[in-house]
Amino acid sequence: MAKVTFLPSNIQVDAKSGRSLLDLALDAGVSIQHACGGFCACTTCHCEVVSGGDSLARPEEDELDRLELLDKTPQSRLACQTKVRGSADVVVRVVNDD
Repeated sequence: MAKVTFLPSNIQVDAKSGRSLLDLALDAGVSIQHACGGFCACTTCHCEVVSGGDSLARPEEDELDRLELLDKTPQSRLACQTKVRGSADVVVRVVNDD
């Protein structure tokens, strides 16, 4: 089972395969915006994968389309669409643009 660490809060959680980063964050009390409720209709759950990206599912077309709206980095993902798929640990930086 992978562990996911959320920065900047430095909260670490055990992550079962198939769970989204958004669900993991919310369950752990990590402050992460999610205006659309996790339906890939906005970009408020933007995060950056610091390490362990190989343990995450590849982005699908809807997520890539939404990411085009952001000033993104190659590590940018939407937490609602990013699911844990592997067993290596992952570090994610939450980008809450207030």
